[in-house]
Amino acid sequence: MVNAADQSLSVLFVCLGNICRSPMAEGAFRKAAEEAGLACDVASAGTAGYHIGEPPDPRAIATARANGVDIAEATGRQLQPEDYERFTHIFALDTANLAGITSRAPRQASARIALLMDALPGRKGETVKDPYYGDESDFAKAWDDIAKAVDVLVERFKTDGVSARF
Repeated sequence: MVNAADQSLSVLFVCLGNICRSPMAEGAFRKAAEEAGLACDVASAGTAGYHIGEPPDPRAIATARANGVDIAEATGRQLQPEDYERFTHIFALDTANLAGITSRAPRQASARIALLMDALPGRKGETVKDPYYGDESDFAKAWDDIAKAVDVLVERFKTDGVSARF
């Protein structure tokens, strides 16, 4: 078993289909970490296998691009049992997927699992609303929530390292 405390920082963002929120979170975190000089591995996945191998939703790509992040080359993938040991932290974008991630966790899981918005003071228990059935403004709102949470994550990881809890 791999002990998360002995690993380098590695972060996985998870939503349902891995074509909207989680690739935006991956891209936003990657950019914020790079700008902060924080070394880490970052990826995204979905709890469902609806979009395996597909690129992100074009509206997610456009929203990320408008914020200086390129996610066009990302491809959808499903959460795998080995992710619970590969990553030190797994962040769900909503409570339904948090429940799914937690219920699937193997006994030997070492990743710390949390809801992304729990990182923001005053937003504990909140979700990043799924913009899939909305319009561009819904993607912009999702990006804003994600970006705020990601900035807090990066600061906490810079301060507390891989041992950070959320």
